[in-house]
Amino acid sequence: MRTETSLVRRVGALTLAGMLLASCQTAPQPSPQTAAAVPAAQPSAVAAVSYAPASTAVARGYSELVMDMASGAELSSVNADAPRYPASLTKMMTLYLLFEEVEAGRVSLSTPLTVSAKAAGQPPAKIGLKAGSTITVDEAIRALAVKSANDVAITVAENLAGSESAFASRMTAKARALGLSRTRFVNASGLPDPAQVTTARDMARLGRALKTRFPQYASNFRARSFEHGGRSFRATNNLLGKVAGVDGLKTGYISLSGYNLVATARRGGQQRLVVVMGGKSEASRDAKVTQLIEASF
Repeated sequence: MRTETSLVRRVGALTLAGMLLASCQTAPQPSPQTAAAVPAAQPSAVAAVSYAPASTAVARGYSELVMDMASGAELSSVNADAPRYPASLTKMMTLYLLFEEVEAGRVSLSTPLTVSAKAAGQPPAKIGLKAGSTITVDEAIRALAVKSANDVAITVAENLAGSESAFASRMTAKARALGLSRTRFVNASGLPDPAQVTTARDMARLGRALKTRFPQYASNFRARSFEHGGRSFRATNNLLGKVAGVDGLKTGYISLSGYNLVATARRGGQQRLVVVMGGKSEASRDAKVTQLIEASF
């Protein structure tokens, strides 16, 4: 996700104290009509809101983690619990909740999702949805997995929960249920917000949960392009087709986070998941992930 908005500039100017204060605000609550469907967040020994980093903190080096996909064992890590902004890695949770809705039968792959003016007005990356139009769940999955489309993320959130804030409450509750104790979501896209925080370790756990719980959607993360409305959108994951065995998963970028990537790879019956957060460029991030993949096999 590549966007520089006035919000990014304002957030970049915040002091550490201000950011900590912002992150300690009460989590958004679901609307009355959706509250019953929102699972209660599980108590955590570590309050996620205490992990909001200063803009200077997220610029120092990488956070990284290498995991064996089959067992979930961590093979190596550096700064894996350092606070980070997830950027579009957020969409892994948006997809996780969408997959759950399909699994529960509350929506199908052919269900049309209505696009609001808010969703249509999101900054890039996007696929250019128009207010009042619709996109099917199947198309939404591909747009999120391949293009990391912000307009689609908000469309999914609003259609499943009534509002993005209600959906974000579900996201954080699901994070707690999955053991992501240092993650807090406040939006469905990963667009800049100082209260939306995570760690490399939490993103590794989420990536593994997403692919192991819902293997039937794996082809979406391997796809190198996505067609919609007569246009072709190239995958944001540059390692697909370039690094042997890479078969997903999700990229992310805002200026405060640096360049993030959760990548999965399979070779000789073994599977690896690599997380790198805080890259100074796409090229340096991709090189780091590639190095870790090669070393892990």
